[in-house]
Amino acid sequence: MRSNNPVLNRLDETGRVETRVLGSRDVEPMTVDDVVIRTVGLLVVTGATAAVSWVVIPDVAWLGAALAGSALASIALVLVISLRGITNPVPIVGYALLQGLLLGVASRAFEQVYPGIVVQAVAGTSGVFLGMAALYRARVIRATPRLARLVIGTLLGIAVLSVVNLVSYLISGRPGLEVYSVSGEVGWLPYAFSVVAIIAGAFSFILDFDLVERSVRDGRPRRYAWLSAFGLLTGLVFLYWQLLRLLSYLRR
Repeated sequence: MRSNNPVLNRLDETGRVETRVLGSRDVEPMTVDDVVIRTVGLLVVTGATAAVSWVVIPDVAWLGAALAGSALASIALVLVISLRGITNPVPIVGYALLQGLLLGVASRAFEQVYPGIVVQAVAGTSGVFLGMAALYRARVIRATPRLARLVIGTLLGIAVLSVVNLVSYLISGRPGLEVYSVSGEVGWLPYAFSVVAIIAGAFSFILDFDLVERSVRDGRPRRYAWLSAFGLLTGLVFLYWQLLRLLSYLRR
């Protein structure tokens, strides 16, 4: 099946070319275990960095601006790695470190106001991931071209709106689609935006699982396991952020 996502199409074509060119050489193909090991490793890096930033980084006046800048840098890094199909582990690990920094500080702020919310967000993220994995394995949900168009289009729209909303908030101080404070009233629009984002994030795992399956079947070089692991990490981080924010809305 050929995806209608141009990024995945480019990756598919690159992988096929490399498979033909390197087919006669001693190049080890990637396996599912390679993806699992790299994904777990990236999660460990993210979690360890989050734990350190939770404990070490103090609450200072300029921290909000620093986090906003780091968030924009993370979005830019995701776009560069995804669009260029980068398989070098250095920028991918760099993304894990940057997200760990953001997750640790932000999670501590939410936990101080809403005790237990971090555990709830982690459990929710894990549950959604495992649930989508089970649905994909049972072939209840398939990565069809129509689903790919819908999910990718929704995620791109969410990313653009999030950046615009963040920049607007930094300039005017008024929240819009997303509320960045840990307390205060929330209108219906942030609720709706979070729910849509969570649903899109959940279905993005179907595309990730399909990409891993096709990459292994096509015999792509092992270095592509890094890109697959990066896709899974970004999906997990995105889903955690959205669940954390939605849970804070519900507990206000």
